[in-house]
Amino acid sequence: MGSEGLKAVTVHVTGFKKFQGVPINPTEAIVSNLKDYVERKGLPAGVTLGSCTVLDVAGDGALPQLYQTMESVVSKTDSKSNENVVWLHLGVNSGAVRFAVERLAANEATFRCPDELGWQPQQVPIVLEDGGISRTRETSLSVDAILKFLKKGREYDVTISNDAGRFVCNYVYYHSLRFAEQKGNKSLFVHVPLFSRIDEETQMGFTASLLEAIASAC
Repeated sequence: MGSEGLKAVTVHVTGFKKFQGVPINPTEAIVSNLKDYVERKGLPAGVTLGSCTVLDVAGDGALPQLYQTMESVVSKTDSKSNENVVWLHLGVNSGAVRFAVERLAANEATFRCPDELGWQPQQVPIVLEDGGISRTRETSLSVDAILKFLKKGREYDVTISNDAGRFVCNYVYYHSLRFAEQKGNKSLFVHVPLFSRIDEETQMGFTASLLEAIASAC
């Protein structure tokens, strides 16, 4: 028996570019530098970092790139392979002082300001066929197990959130959760603070630990 039945885990990561009020988005730097970071630091056996993609901070405008990335990965993944595919999305909460693991996304787009393409929906269902704006989707990963892993023997200030907002982060997360459910993948969104709150090196270390935490939760 042993570990022969355990599935390998490949985590594909996305971040975002700048947007109104946030000229330097920490998630763009994290995602852009993550491959080099994990190559230097290493990851446990069975955990692989897949694609790293930086998205525009736009609702519908970000979807073509998001879906192209996800469909490309799924098309290359053998459904019978011994592998878990996980989508990890990182977004910034400019008012936060700690990391937040998002449990769910709401089927509502109510943007507090226009996105980078000028779109500002108000109380609009993200996916019409899913019903009204009260509908939510929840990650199939155990956020409690992930939180426990990140807190055990580490000094990361991290919490669980049940509200990813109604801006582009929530918009992308909802689409990703829906896609993951259809394809048999898993999806997770994590909000990070600005680098002025938690420095870049600490955030890089947190993200690498997050990859391990996700793998352990699979």
